[in-house]
Amino acid sequence: MDIILLGPPGAGKGTQAQRLVAEHAMRQLSTGDMLRAAVKAGTPIGLEAKAVMDRGELVSDEIVSALIDAELVAMGPEVGAIFDGYPRTAAQAEALDAILTGHGRQLDHVIELEVDEDALVERITGRFTCASCGAGYHDLFNRPAVDGICDVCGATEFRRRPDDNAETVRTRMAEYRAKTAPILPLYEARGIVSRIDGMAAIEEVTRAIDAILAGRSGVS
Repeated sequence: MDIILLGPPGAGKGTQAQRLVAEHAMRQLSTGDMLRAAVKAGTPIGLEAKAVMDRGELVSDEIVSALIDAELVAMGPEVGAIFDGYPRTAAQAEALDAILTGHGRQLDHVIELEVDEDALVERITGRFTCASCGAGYHDLFNRPAVDGICDVCGATEFRRRPDDNAETVRTRMAEYRAKTAPILPLYEARGIVSRIDGMAAIEEVTRAIDAILAGRSGVS
């Protein structure tokens, strides 16, 4: 089974992708991670991508397609793919179709985690972590049992990501809407788009995704 998991930063895609990987033996294909790994490994595709990035240019669709194609070969036909961050344009969607067809595969589902923008701003801007062990907290939903002391390791220093602010979150939301707008109609025409409340509890979102997968494939 091959799926695209959509949603703006903070919607919970990463958490749900990790669960799909663990529970359904799928592979998360993040184009950003794949590019970094290829560059680090010095593969032919990685070297080509590095040369492009060193010039300050964007990596071409052809390079990204080659990465995905190589990863699908390595995965084998029995492992399902979760596409993360790709496709983002109609041209990339067409390229992905061609790649999957070449491997005898097809997209089964496009699942979008819908969010309320104001609630998402509240969710993200309230996040902070322990500077020592990385334990995560939130100003409203998950404060340390004793203010200023990490529940896990007892450290007293905490950090916030500099981009976890309202302006950045709203900019990301606008970028996400602009990037997904061209591709959703393509998949809606095929009847494979499903939408889930991304603001629900993590377990509820997981159950909703499982229900979608079960409806098409019998996975439970």
